[in-house]
Amino acid sequence: MRILSIDTSTKHFSLAVSENEKVLSSKNLKSKKVLSSTIIPAIEQVLKKAGVTLSQIDGFAVGLGPGSFTGLRVGVSTVKGLAYATNKPIVGIPSLDVLALNIKRKNAQVCTICDAKRNMVFGCVYDKEGLNIKKKTDYMLTSIQDILQKISGDVVFIGDALNVYKDEIVKEEILRSRSIKSQATFLYEEKEELWYPKAKNLAALAYKSIREKKFDKVEKILPVYLYPEDCQVRRKQ
Repeated sequence: MRILSIDTSTKHFSLAVSENEKVLSSKNLKSKKVLSSTIIPAIEQVLKKAGVTLSQIDGFAVGLGPGSFTGLRVGVSTVKGLAYATNKPIVGIPSLDVLALNIKRKNAQVCTICDAKRNMVFGCVYDKEGLNIKKKTDYMLTSIQDILQKISGDVVFIGDALNVYKDEIVKEEILRSRSIKSQATFLYEEKEELWYPKAKNLAALAYKSIREKKFDKVEKILPVYLYPEDCQVRRKQ
């Protein structure tokens, strides 16, 4: 079963072609051009590298966000168009779930935190066992302090919000270390390239769903924005 997976929820655009549980090719890049003009050439490149044509793809997977409004709109609409055109199944998966699999530890409590601007983060807390993740919270749009208050026990943080809030996380760990009741170890992924969702992990999550024929209806796949609708696009007055 060959799957084309794409996540465009962040400034780091990720694609992968996989066959069953094996990644045939992948591409991760920080696009400096308009995504709408680069996404199709990138798809063609990753297919060519895998030695696969679009007609040989058995299913599609797309990261749903939350994240960049424009990136999600372009990515989701492109993958939906491919699924329509080829009449192949499609699976949409929240990008925070995909990001959680970047943690290499086999067993861990994971907190994904992505910079949502405006002093906010997109976040979710998980229990991770191997390639299985279980949500412990809803997908959140909130402050880093609110995220920290929802966490108890040891945790590994991952996501590009570490660029902004790493010092606050360290400070919170120090404060907790002074209390016997709330002591915990706060770790964070140091490799910046792992702070963004990877399409190869999206493929891993999608493979199980497609194999079990748990598809999404193309017309019902929508990005996870979290921000209120009136905050998604700022028009000039």
